[in-house]
Amino acid sequence: MMKMTLNLLFNILFGFKKTFDIVLENLALRQQLATMKRSAKRPQLRASDRLFWIILSRFLSNWRQVLIVVKPETVVRWHKKGFKLFWRFKSRRKGPGRPPISSEIRDLVRRIAKANPLWGAPRIHGELLKLGIETPNERCPI
Repeated sequence: MMKMTLNLLFNILFGFKKTFDIVLENLALRQQLATMKRSAKRPQLRASDRLFWIILSRFLSNWRQVLIVVKPETVVRWHKKGFKLFWRFKSRRKGPGRPPISSEIRDLVRRIAKANPLWGAPRIHGELLKLGIETPNERCPI
């Protein structure tokens, strides 16, 4: 009984997948036809056309066979370029840089470092905290 139920379930799922692939293929061909009608000689692809092919390549298994207007390698290149742009945007600088530190604190840190050459940045930072001086960074501002 369980085997029959699983077979029925797989047939339903794979049947919908075939129908879904046919619908996506039809959509891809219509999009290419619209692109070809838009221009007289060479098809001019818009950003929306590129985005369409990038998204379609994720959902349609045989998207390379359906593609006529551009080479499949071009779609892969668009996808990589979009990925690079996304991560460049995510890792951009969020502010103008490190917060400024007053010259008095900087001079004090230099005096402490000169007077105690065996102390490292964490120890100097701890001494500044004991004095009630908070630095905006976790590291000691030397």
